[in-house]
Amino acid sequence: MNTNNLYMLLLFLCTLNQNHGILCANFVDIDVGIVLDMESWIGKSIHTSIMMAISDFYVRNHSYKTRIVVHLKDSKGDRLRAMSAVLDLLNTEKVNTIIGPETYIGSELLGSIADTAKVPIVSFAGKSLIEYPYLLHIKEDEVSMAKCICTLIESYKWRDIIYVYEDTDHGSELLQNLFELFQETNIRITYRVAISASAKNDQINKELHKLMSVHTTVIIVDMSPSLASKFFPNAKKLGMMSKEYAWILTAKTIDIFQSTKFEVIESLQGTLGLRSYVPASRRLHHFTKRWNKKFTRKVHMLALRAYDTIWALAESIERVGVQQNGTLLLNEIMKSKFKGISGEFRLTEQNLISNGFEIVNAVDFVEKRVGYWTLSKGITRTRLSLNDVDLRYSISMEDVIWPGGSTSSPTSQGKKLRIGVRTGLRFNSFVNAVYDEQKNVTNATGFSVDVFNTCLEALPYQVTYEFVPFANGSYDRLIEKVYNKEIDGVVGDSTILANRSKLVDFTSTYTDLGLGTLAKTNRKDIWIFLKPLNANLWLTFAAFLIFNGFVIWAIEAMDQESKNSSCQGIGTIFWLIILTIFSAQKEKLVSNLSRFVMFVWLIVVLILISSYTATLTSMLTVEQFEIASKGGIVGFHGGSFFGGVTVNNMNFTDSKQRSYYSYNDYADALTKGGKHGGADAIVDEVPYIKMFLGKYSNGEYAMVSSEPVTSGFAFIFAKGSPLVTEMSREIARIREDGTLRNLEKKWFDTEFSVLPEDASTKPKTLSLERFGGLFVISGVSSGLAIIISLIYLIRAKMEILCIISLLGGRSLMTTIRYLLHRKVIYR
Repeated sequence: MNTNNLYMLLLFLCTLNQNHGILCANFVDIDVGIVLDMESWIGKSIHTSIMMAISDFYVRNHSYKTRIVVHLKDSKGDRLRAMSAVLDLLNTEKVNTIIGPETYIGSELLGSIADTAKVPIVSFAGKSLIEYPYLLHIKEDEVSMAKCICTLIESYKWRDIIYVYEDTDHGSELLQNLFELFQETNIRITYRVAISASAKNDQINKELHKLMSVHTTVIIVDMSPSLASKFFPNAKKLGMMSKEYAWILTAKTIDIFQSTKFEVIESLQGTLGLRSYVPASRRLHHFTKRWNKKFTRKVHMLALRAYDTIWALAESIERVGVQQNGTLLLNEIMKSKFKGISGEFRLTEQNLISNGFEIVNAVDFVEKRVGYWTLSKGITRTRLSLNDVDLRYSISMEDVIWPGGSTSSPTSQGKKLRIGVRTGLRFNSFVNAVYDEQKNVTNATGFSVDVFNTCLEALPYQVTYEFVPFANGSYDRLIEKVYNKEIDGVVGDSTILANRSKLVDFTSTYTDLGLGTLAKTNRKDIWIFLKPLNANLWLTFAAFLIFNGFVIWAIEAMDQESKNSSCQGIGTIFWLIILTIFSAQKEKLVSNLSRFVMFVWLIVVLILISSYTATLTSMLTVEQFEIASKGGIVGFHGGSFFGGVTVNNMNFTDSKQRSYYSYNDYADALTKGGKHGGADAIVDEVPYIKMFLGKYSNGEYAMVSSEPVTSGFAFIFAKGSPLVTEMSREIARIREDGTLRNLEKKWFDTEFSVLPEDASTKPKTLSLERFGGLFVISGVSSGLAIIISLIYLIRAKMEILCIISLLGGRSLMTTIRYLLHRKVIYR
């Protein structure tokens, strides 16, 4: 061994030996703590790179008087253990700086510890926080990476993207930066989803199904390689690694390209990834050769940065020259600027300046460099120089191979929604779909289509779709196709039902709810005005009319101040009480008791007239319905989901049922009537009845009742589709601002007569039992009034002699005439 090699060996031993011997006595030891997960590949890579850097630095700078002494703490991947290691290094080992950890343990907490101890901590993970100056980050520059992604998306003229990221407690710093940049460039994140690092395959598949239902097909993935190795194979199984999709992997995810699992590498074919750019150099070349002699795996980017960090730290320590002076050491580190093996090393605002990114493409089970991004030049697509050691991987951006082997780039709306519509419907006011064989397109119009288009146009992003015609089959068949992923949704007069909701998701309803009964209202019945009250009630009313007339006449006749004779007043009194029915009485009553009887009678008359009017109004509308409910013919919407089953829920159990298939059939059936081959009533969903009444607005038809049996019409999408929530929100908006009402007027034509939804399905004739209390009150009141009137009269007219004379044998009729004779007492 020559003298030079011996010197280098001794110098290296001095560097690693903490109990310095005689040979190292002139060096000043500077304690540096390292916290890494030594059970992970990244942790081992960083530690190996740090030790190589210390050796290389002091071999080159053997005359330096300071030496870094390493104190390693193994976190074993546990955050609490990593935090405990940091505190132990500060309090026990009294280190001058700490490198690590490479796993997130809380930037706020770590920063506050560093600031309190006045000791620089160089972390490989976590959020950049400018308010903690002693916390430095040697990691991917999130701001630069966001700019690179934004530029890449703009270069392909994509406007809508999906963002998938790992659900960690510190969130996604990249997502926040992307939001800010996208606002400036009119790019929208149409959907984002966070996936737990511990997610199982079924959970991942659930989220992937949601992504499949979104129209956007450009997806950014920001997650750890371990989670990505589960995510992409599942995406491939679901057919999402096809030519319609574009996948962009962040620098955090790009290491999945180094996976040794074939199914993982196979699932990545056609994806684009961002890798921190490392300029080729002689130092990097020699370092890589030494690395490859120790390991078969490619050197990690954090290991390269750790190497340069040690060089920056060793230079700064030499310039400070003393221990326990964290402020001076921090200032020196921040001044560091040199070309290391990872590129230019320079810190600003406690973060490492980015050298740019390589854009790589996974093709043929290897990664190919297809472009570069730098802050100054943006994306460049030129080939590398001949001196580049990685020339064999270099191609241009035009040569990108997308998923499915496609050479043409997908569009962000590359996936058109396939919306199923039924054709050949005779009830076509909601959806009238016609398939054009020559152009191979389906055109559709109608109320449902207008609502659908209005809601889609209001969304903050563009949704493209095509109608898929179905000439045969019910909505249940279309729902099965949505469930089986053959189509993405259904537009039409599709009713929300519980059994259907098990397979698909419905938006909120855009029509009225329930079933209604349609009837013809122009029947001729000259005696219908008698039907609101039954016979007993009519007779009782007439009897009390006579009785109360007699009572009022008697009271008035016994009143001494009345000016009319008994015979003259009886006609007037009875005319007066008859007029109470019409509230038109003008004659004045003298006695307070007669007024009281009249008051009670007016209350009875008012209640009876109000009830009579309401019942007669219902009967005029519902008379046809009554005929149907008593054994007439009931029609229903042929081919609808409820058929004749739900008709039974509307009190038509014993009725004959007939199906009809158009509005013309409805009108013809009701015109004929049940006895002449038609129908006495039609049971259908409220939206259909409203549409019918809009077309036949001559007043001959009316919806005579409705019941909330169904939940109305809604649009159908696959389970978990984000469009369900967004379309429901737009339906609520157009309902509030009147747009939906305007669309109803457009298709329903005119207003129509509809009874309140809580109207009885069968108006009942009013019976005496329901109003017996009123007549009891009236009778009792009249009886008490006449008794009181007699008592007052007796007290006023009868004297002792009269009583004796009466007891002496005067006849009863003579006594009555005497009592009723006026003004016999003179005072």
